[in-house]
Amino acid sequence: MIGSLRGTVLERSPTGEALLEVGGVGYRVLVPLGALPALEPGGLVFLFTHHHVRDDAIVLYGFPSREERDTFEVLLAAAGVGPTLALKILSVHGPLALQRAVADQDLDALTLVPGVGKRTAERLLVALRARLDVPVPSSFGDVVDADGRPPTRAQVREALTGLGYGPEEVRETLTRLPETGSVEDLLREALRLLVVAR
Repeated sequence: MIGSLRGTVLERSPTGEALLEVGGVGYRVLVPLGALPALEPGGLVFLFTHHHVRDDAIVLYGFPSREERDTFEVLLAAAGVGPTLALKILSVHGPLALQRAVADQDLDALTLVPGVGKRTAERLLVALRARLDVPVPSSFGDVVDADGRPPTRAQVREALTGLGYGPEEVRETLTRLPETGSVEDLLREALRLLVVAR
């Protein structure tokens, strides 16, 4: 099993495939789209890999960090998620963003992934909740913090939506907020970002 590759990037494609030369051998590796900018042809690169064997193919998937590879493998273990969908998910959401989307039960965030509709997103939320070590809600859509309120980001999202901001604006702004902070602080920062963006 191939666990990692260190070598020279010979070429890359916009669809997420790179050709790496390691010790005179060229390896075709599929990577999340977010990893492509770092794979400059002629440059040296190190990738953690997942060696996927099927009846009809042997495919290498490469990731710049161990966390991304581990998340990819967690996704593969979820019912109904194959390597193609897992790679699409990681091309849209990094490990932390994916964990946050699952914790907040953010269907909109998951439907940003090409080929994932609302029904598939609901199924993914259920399948990934335990696998990504996210607290289990008492009922679907009923996620609360220790004080019995929705999580901080969910409250910020609700406030921004109530102010008339569209789902895409809200989603983009939430990804740019700090990891921690009170609802008031995060909402203030979100509004600042939205004003600057306009």
